[in-house]
Amino acid sequence: MSDVFHALSSPVRRQILSMLKARDMTAGQIADQLDVGKSTLSGHFNVLKAAGLVETERNGTTITYSLNTSVVEEVLSSVIGLLANNNGRTNND
Repeated sequence: MSDVFHALSSPVRRQILSMLKARDMTAGQIADQLDVGKSTLSGHFNVLKAAGLVETERNGTTITYSLNTSVVEEVLSSVIGLLANNNGRTNND
């Protein structure tokens, strides 16, 4: 789980995840929308893949990234669990 929180700590990685929430995208399409060098972007992709937040599909030399929704749902469930107190209420109750 610490890999996931590390991955989410970067604004660039959160932006990538936000883009992938809308649709699957190639590395080139993502790069076109971000002001980040390709080698830096590659490092961000590696962190997201290691955390299991994105999945990749290679077609020739093109890599398409997609959001791994099952891991995202698991993370959200864990965060909600952290926010809940022993009575099952959130801190906002």
